[in-house]
Amino acid sequence: MPLPLHLSRPVQSPNMLSVSPDTLLSKARLLEALVREIAASEILPRYLKVSRGRKADGTLFTEADLASQRRLVEVLPTILPGPVLGEEMSREMQARLWGAGRSGLWCIDPIDGTTNFINGIPFFAISIAWLFDHEPRLGVIYNPISEECFLATQGAGAFLNDEALPLRRTTRRLREAVAGFDLKQVSPHLGDELVTRPPYFSQRNFGSSTLEWCFLAAGRFDVYMHGGQMLWDYAAGQLILAEAGGQACSLDGGTLSAGPAVKRGVIAAANPLLFAEWRTWLQSHS
Repeated sequence: MPLPLHLSRPVQSPNMLSVSPDTLLSKARLLEALVREIAASEILPRYLKVSRGRKADGTLFTEADLASQRRLVEVLPTILPGPVLGEEMSREMQARLWGAGRSGLWCIDPIDGTTNFINGIPFFAISIAWLFDHEPRLGVIYNPISEECFLATQGAGAFLNDEALPLRRTTRRLREAVAGFDLKQVSPHLGDELVTRPPYFSQRNFGSSTLEWCFLAAGRFDVYMHGGQMLWDYAAGQLILAEAGGQACSLDGGTLSAGPAVKRGVIAAANPLLFAEWRTWLQSHS
């Protein structure tokens, strides 16, 4: 699809003090239209038909990942300035772009949930964040199967399509909570504790980290934990959660922001009271 005239060239670096929340929100809506178009043209036509390959770390990628990434690398700098750092790029390229991107950086996962995508499980997403000073200021996550687009900009709130998040009031007591978590990279001791003596009501895992962040922001989950996520797994999701009123930190209690070479365990919850109880329990059982 031809680019609109106003998207024909990269924009200049902004002064973040002069960029209003409403301006960023208008950029997020423009980005929403872009990801819906890319999903329709590059991803859904390849659903259940695409060949797959393996990266050096053993994870899967597909033609759809690469085609989507090419389009995003081309168009994103016309919306807000900065290089585009993608999951499907080499580690060397990711490190170089991170170092060059303090005054504006796009971080993308062209298909999060590639295994789901390959196997016909309708739970995967395009995830895009724009960072300034290495902190997320805009995030969009789109599931092309459900046509749910989650987005947020710093200071302007979080939304699912046009509805403000969260969609429901979440519990404030851990024993009543529905948890989303992935045990693959947690310690054996913590994994045993979560499986045999869970402090919550029930748990779910769907195979797409970015959408799981969105489910937490929407109130579909109450708490969340993952043993190891990369920048593109949490950059957009942590902003969407924060703008919906939730909280998050790394599994060791620190902040999440880190370069693309750093894998983080994450703790998150839909409200501050539940976050405090969940974090205390996890840290005392790790």
